[in-house]
Amino acid sequence: AGAMSEQRRPLRLLGLHGYRQNERRFRERTGALRKALRGRAELVTLSAPHRVPGDGDDDDPRAWWFSGPGSFEAREAAAAPRGLDESLSAVAAALAEHGPFDGLLGFSQGAALAAMACALRAAGDGRFPVAFAVLVAGFASRAPAHAAFYRQPIALPTLHVVGRADAVIAPRLSWELARCFVEPVVLEHPGGHFVPAAAAQKKGYLDFLERFQPAQGQ
Repeated sequence: AGAMSEQRRPLRLLGLHGYRQNERRFRERTGALRKALRGRAELVTLSAPHRVPGDGDDDDPRAWWFSGPGSFEAREAAAAPRGLDESLSAVAAALAEHGPFDGLLGFSQGAALAAMACALRAAGDGRFPVAFAVLVAGFASRAPAHAAFYRQPIALPTLHVVGRADAVIAPRLSWELARCFVEPVVLEHPGGHFVPAAAAQKKGYLDFLERFQPAQGQ
């Protein structure tokens, strides 16, 4: 096993942050996860293209799309969501410019976006050449304009990480997203709205990623 592990290159994951985060904050929030995956997977983070307006916050809060004017609520069936196409284009551009990537890792709104990219990939969209996704605190968009993403079971391997005490994205929303996929793997943890990286979750991530670990030179 030691010789095997020496012959592998780390997987590369494109990380998509949650609503009101950005790539720098997401890197800070995933320090424990990146440490847990060291040598097995590298996480490259991307900022969403849309700035969240208001509150004079100089921390550059970002969004992948809005459900209302400059706002977002996961449970809202938005009549006129805005900004999704630009965000899918930004993800496609990052995959092309900074790739190759093996998979996506999304958190909260970023997990919802990653699931949409998976649906496009499974439908043959060549802009999203990834083999799998890890979706932490994900949900399916309630917007009728986004319904097409979930019409067909999404045939791409996924790990869904669900916090039983998540008060922001209720566990049932993450389970609902998992059921949109063919053979999803679900990893539950007792915590809330964050990317968990304790021993039990570390094993869950590594067991899932093991399926995609390429040999050196591939």
